[in-house]
Amino acid sequence: MTLYTQQSKNVTKTWFLMSIFFIIVISFGWFFSFYYSNPNILYFFVIFSILMNFFSYWFSDKIVLKIAGAKEAKREEYFDLYTSVENLSITAGLPMPKVYIVADNAPNAFATGRDKNHAVVCATTGLLSILEKNELEGVIAHELSHIGNRDMLLSTVVVVLVGFITIIADVFTRSLFFGGFSKGRDSDSKGGNILMIVGIILSISAPIFAILIQLAISRKREFLADASGALLTRYPEGLANALKKISQYSKPMAHQSSAIAHLYIADPRPHDSRQHVGQAKGSKFGKKISNFFATHPPIEERIKALIN
Repeated sequence: MTLYTQQSKNVTKTWFLMSIFFIIVISFGWFFSFYYSNPNILYFFVIFSILMNFFSYWFSDKIVLKIAGAKEAKREEYFDLYTSVENLSITAGLPMPKVYIVADNAPNAFATGRDKNHAVVCATTGLLSILEKNELEGVIAHELSHIGNRDMLLSTVVVVLVGFITIIADVFTRSLFFGGFSKGRDSDSKGGNILMIVGIILSISAPIFAILIQLAISRKREFLADASGALLTRYPEGLANALKKISQYSKPMAHQSSAIAHLYIADPRPHDSRQHVGQAKGSKFGKKISNFFATHPPIEERIKALIN
């Protein structure tokens, strides 16, 4: 599989997922409008979902950087980081992305932006303090691979739409508790009760389904970026050693959000997959469940894939 094949696949996946989420949103809108006999509700859902897609595409990098608390990195102050991004961008045949820094002791990094011409690479101060130059280059190559593979657009679209669906489901559920169903179509009839049950099932299952898609995509893209980054530097041990050091830092990031957790090279939250490295605690079943709902594959598996 070539880089261009992967790029094409990610673009196809993006449009496919946008279509799936759009269908889910329209389903919510249709149900609301039918139950409350108000077609304006459906129109609102359609218009708002289109605006959300547009907004997430054009302003995704600004949203992510704001949530992360990132600031632009000056070449003079962060020379090693800046030159690593610059040199590896030339090697990868990519435009030089903007370089940002997050003042946080936890070692981590991420890439964002809608395409290679509007990309951002961001690292924490903690990452710069513990990595050797070849290890830092391994991390940067990983993030540039996300840019080259066009992972960022796919991930950002999923984030925004998952959040939108979750909000809609929450609104629908709250309407149940605050007596919204009593005002619905034929609320005392058998048909009204069936509609209520369908609505509850939809409001519960849709966010779960959306989040599972998000997690599955995130885990797969990390393995791909690891492999692509290793090919870019021709030194997989650099990234493997960086991941090992990152996994040994036990504290979560001070500025972290579940909304963008999957963008980082390692989960910034307390229940990070890095906790599994070198540990035998917990049952195998428990680890499988934990890994299934994790934003990243276990770091031990990523290291193994790089050095074997």
